[in-house]
Amino acid sequence: MNKFNEREKSFETKFVKDEELQFKIAARSNKYIGQWVGIKLGKNEEEQKKYIQEIISADMEEAGSDDVFRKVKKDFQVSSISIEDSEIKDQMEKALSRAKEDFK
Repeated sequence: MNKFNEREKSFETKFVKDEELQFKIAARSNKYIGQWVGIKLGKNEEEQKKYIQEIISADMEEAGSDDVFRKVKKDFQVSSISIEDSEIKDQMEKALSRAKEDFK
């Protein structure tokens, strides 16, 4: 029974580490997408930092990245910047890939 408990504990530890890594990747991805949007919106460095925090907060609304997509799309619309949904999604995928590479 002791071996079973050790094995269970190692699975739990791995799960915690995997979840922590996924959180870090998502946060880094949000940073990258926030930087891209900030540049497109003409924000200065300080405004970009605040905007990145807004993106991170938006990502906490629901599971997945749809909440970030909706925020970015809305922010482009409010700023009267015409951008295709596919370009936003492409940039989000690139940001995620880049974030994953950062943690390899």
